[in-house]
Amino acid sequence: MGSVNPVTRPDGGATPPNRNRQRRWAIEFPYGWSADDQVSRRELLRLAVFASGALFAATGFLAGLGYARDRTRQKEQPIAATSAVPPGGVHYFDYIDDQQAILLHLDTGQFVAYSGKCTHLSCAVYWHGESGELRCPCHDGVFDPRTGNVVAGPPTRPLEKIALRQEGDMLIAVAQMPS
Repeated sequence: MGSVNPVTRPDGGATPPNRNRQRRWAIEFPYGWSADDQVSRRELLRLAVFASGALFAATGFLAGLGYARDRTRQKEQPIAATSAVPPGGVHYFDYIDDQQAILLHLDTGQFVAYSGKCTHLSCAVYWHGESGELRCPCHDGVFDPRTGNVVAGPPTRPLEKIALRQEGDMLIAVAQMPS
């Protein structure tokens, strides 16, 4: 059986090697001051401020690009015959990118069309004929059928309007206007 070589302590006493290993792991912060000189607090703070500023500038640039471009999407598509939608009636159809849209024949005889996506969280919007309102069932959003403006609920923007053109008896969707 081999002998274990004890490690000499600074005070001259002998400590078995396994005890030295246990004390090494008990040290609260095992790095010396020389390792702390690699990145100073000031350099770290400077880097963090620079990165935050760069992200802020990039966000502003992308927002500016979003406002600068024309967000009107155009696509001519026949929807329905005027005789197929009675006054007070509704016709659901797919428009740009197969997104649901709503065609309403108001009691005044006017036809209006809106995007079928709620401006709150993109849930579907449906015509509620009994109350004469466009409703989003997800969070009880209510929209005015004449203007698409918000009447009640959490949505903050009106529905996107779809421009219509009538050729004879046929209604044609021309473009989707952003709200």
